[in-house]
Amino acid sequence: MTDILALRPRAEALGQALPPLLASAEHLAATVILGEHGRRRAGMGDEFWQYRPAHEGDSARMIDWRRSARSDSHFVREREWQAAQTVNFWVDSSRSMAFTGDGNRETKAQRAKLVALALAVLLLRGGERVGLTGEAARPRSGRAQVLRLADALTEEGAADYGRPDMTGLVPHGRMVFLSDFLGDMEGVERAMERAAERDVRGVLLQVLDPAEEDFPFDGRTIFESMGGSLRHETLRAGDLRARYLERLAERKDRLATLARASGWHYDCHHTGQGALPALLWLYRALERTS
Repeated sequence: MTDILALRPRAEALGQALPPLLASAEHLAATVILGEHGRRRAGMGDEFWQYRPAHEGDSARMIDWRRSARSDSHFVREREWQAAQTVNFWVDSSRSMAFTGDGNRETKAQRAKLVALALAVLLLRGGERVGLTGEAARPRSGRAQVLRLADALTEEGAADYGRPDMTGLVPHGRMVFLSDFLGDMEGVERAMERAAERDVRGVLLQVLDPAEEDFPFDGRTIFESMGGSLRHETLRAGDLRARYLERLAERKDRLATLARASGWHYDCHHTGQGALPALLWLYRALERTS
C-alpha cells in the first residue's frame, strides 16, 4: 500500500506532462510525408523493390527475362532487405536547456523533446528500433515504445550543462544528439570518438534560444547559469556582444567540423522558428547516414 501511495504523485505528474507532449509530437509527425525510412535496401527480403541493369557476376537465374525482353539489356529484379536499424537518442536534460528568453516561447528543452519524440514516431512507424541512451528507454520497436520514450523524456538533470550519455551504444547503429552544446566540448568529442569506434553515425542538432543567437543585452546585466554555478555581472553588456557572437560562431564551426570528420551531420535550430523545419532536417539527415 505504501508503494502505491508513493507512486501517486509521479503518476499525476506524468499524467499532466505526457498528453500535451505526445499530442504535439504526433501532430508534428503527421505533417511529414512518410516513406520507408531506413528500410529500402537491396537484400534477401521477399518484397519487390526495383529493377537494375544486370552486372558481370549476376547469375542467369537472377535475370528477369520478361522485363529484359522489352529492351536490348538484361535486368535483375532486386528485392528489399527488411532488417530494422537501431536509432539511439541523447536529448540533453541539463538545466541549461530550461532557458527561454521569452516567457511566451518554448524552452530549449521543450523544443528538443518535442522534435525528438516526433522523429521517434516517424522512425517507429518505419519499423526502426528506437531508444534513449542510458537505462531509461532501451531501443525497441512498436507503438508502445512511444509511451516509454515520452515517460523517460520527462526526467530532468541536475547538471548545469549536459554531457552525452553513451550507455547502451549499439554497434553499426545511428544516433541523434539534441542539445545546446554550450558546455564543455570534451564530453561531446569523447562521445563522438566512441561512436566512431563502433561504426555509429548520426546527427547533431544544436537547439538555441533567439536571445542566445542575437545577444540583445545592454547596460547593467547579470548573467547567471540556470543552475547558479556560474555568474557574471557587467555594467556594459553591449560591449560583450561582438566577443560573444565570435565565440558562438567558433562553437558552431567546431561542431560542424567534428560532425564532418565523423561522417555525421550538424545543424543549428532556434526556438523562435517552428519545430517542423528541425524535424524535416533531422529526418532527411538521418537518412543520409544510412
